[in-house]
Amino acid sequence: MKKQLLFILVAFGLFSSKIYSQSREITVLDTVMLSDTKLHKFSTGQHVAVLSDSLLTQNQPLLTEVLNFNTPIYFRENGLGMVSSPSFRGTSASQTAVIWNGININSQFNGQIDFNTVNSGAYNQIAVRGGGGSVVYGTGAIGGSVHLNNSLSFKKRQEHHLLLRYGSFNTLDARYNFKTARNNWSLNLSVSRNSSDNDYEYPDDRGENLNGDFYNTSANVTLGYRFHSKNTLKLISEIYDGERHFSLIRPSENRTKYNDRSYRNLLEWNSKFSNFTQVARLAFIREEYQYFANIENDSFSFGNAQSYIAKYDLDYEASEDLLINAVIQNTYTEGEGSSIAKNDRNIFSAAILAKYHFSEKFQSEIGLRKEATNNYDSPILYSFGASYEFSDFYSLKFNGSRNFRIPTYNDLYWASSGNPDLNPETSDQAEIGNIFSIKNIEFGLTFFYNQVEDMIRWLPGEGGIWRPVNEDKVEIYGIEAYLNWQKKLAKDQILNLSLNYAYTISENAETRRQLIYTPFEKINGNINYQIYRFTPSVQFLYNGKVYTRTDHSEELSGYFLTNVGLSYAIDKQRNWQLGAKINNLLNIEFQNVEDRWMPGINYNLYLNINF
Repeated sequence: MKKQLLFILVAFGLFSSKIYSQSREITVLDTVMLSDTKLHKFSTGQHVAVLSDSLLTQNQPLLTEVLNFNTPIYFRENGLGMVSSPSFRGTSASQTAVIWNGININSQFNGQIDFNTVNSGAYNQIAVRGGGGSVVYGTGAIGGSVHLNNSLSFKKRQEHHLLLRYGSFNTLDARYNFKTARNNWSLNLSVSRNSSDNDYEYPDDRGENLNGDFYNTSANVTLGYRFHSKNTLKLISEIYDGERHFSLIRPSENRTKYNDRSYRNLLEWNSKFSNFTQVARLAFIREEYQYFANIENDSFSFGNAQSYIAKYDLDYEASEDLLINAVIQNTYTEGEGSSIAKNDRNIFSAAILAKYHFSEKFQSEIGLRKEATNNYDSPILYSFGASYEFSDFYSLKFNGSRNFRIPTYNDLYWASSGNPDLNPETSDQAEIGNIFSIKNIEFGLTFFYNQVEDMIRWLPGEGGIWRPVNEDKVEIYGIEAYLNWQKKLAKDQILNLSLNYAYTISENAETRRQLIYTPFEKINGNINYQIYRFTPSVQFLYNGKVYTRTDHSEELSGYFLTNVGLSYAIDKQRNWQLGAKINNLLNIEFQNVEDRWMPGINYNLYLNINF
């Protein structure tokens, strides 16, 4: 019965779109379509960084490296290609939401995404938004959100894109993308494969990275059909399959491996009638894993969960200056595992957002959201933002919000330890952004404050059994800054510079100590100089020290990494490129998780072809 109710609202939306749209005059839809339209519509007062295609080409395909060198997000890696956890503005890994074509895909088991299981080659657009976003994107959007989008264009074309890369440790990166469009239909197909023996040497003759090999394969299909200019049907489907052998700290340890698979499917109907735009969505998301504690035998622990999502989104242009948006969503999830009995939960949510342009220079927005479920008590969430352009040189932004993260399946249902009485983590935050623009330079400076309550921690209880409780209160504040500069020096000579800086205090409100594995400072940057057919490039990254114990008795030193690259345009008109890159040029010895050494100097070559 729950699953039947889940789809009623969407079915109504599809039916009503046929009734209303046929009686109105026709207007042309945008040629490029993204499912995550709210990223740009309702981010007033927040900075949204969209990563360029060239940045995605320069970096290895795992999303960790792409974001590590191009955003303020700090990553904690258990070795190259191993488990990777983000810390966005001093928050925990489960407080960063990952949004796939407008749908929150954070794991139902632990509430987070392992960024080394995401192949960046599978997406047409990757964007990052700092600050709270739970009103729009739901659970986990406390520190910020990462957006993975597959776009469609109905412009007539047929394109092939092939990227081949080979590097140290027998590392292979292969990406193929095919795009075609004719009249009223459009198709994007992409396939990505990444694999590595990952057997790099540890510094100071400590041995080599044992049992660290991995592979992952992903396939994406995006298909759209435009019945006429006001009605478009779109299907997005993704399959991911990966296997990792977890690196050993000592050769005497058991060799382990981890298999994970995910299936994501989204059916979307977009239609317009009068001053209304409605989007009806059905989504099915499945995640599953198998963990082998010893790869010498066939026994394993497992988990699988599937979510059925129905979402109805209605925009109303009340006037040229006022946009009102209402969203209702129902998510039914069921899951089970070796240590989790089969459980299900049904979450209904409703949100209302409004955006008003007082003038060309001044705009504001406000939003409210409420969820209803039997599994926990959900707070009322809110957000409001404003931006004012004082001049061509200076703009001021402001945003405030209440956000949350729901307890996960592990928190609620873990055998003999789960706590069904947990409350969601809540966060009240505010930020002020300053944007300075002069000619071809843009500089942004953001001050942020975030107070997180009811942080869920697993602590020992009666009989020494560890159980999750709402324990900590955390205060976070700091600054983020970015600089983008582009200069045409001469004909066929262009210089690009981008910099990011973050200073973050994230401390336990009681002890006033910085949270573990949270650096005070992070700096990264990219310099590219296009001169005729050649483009030399430099990347750099500095991560400050991190504490590894809550009492600050032990720490890991900060480190500075430098990567250099050179690409040559074999055919400028068709954008054929041959490139090479040296990572960790100075052969720095570093680790960002205790006893998990990262590789020294390493190399790769790549060929990028469009036809």
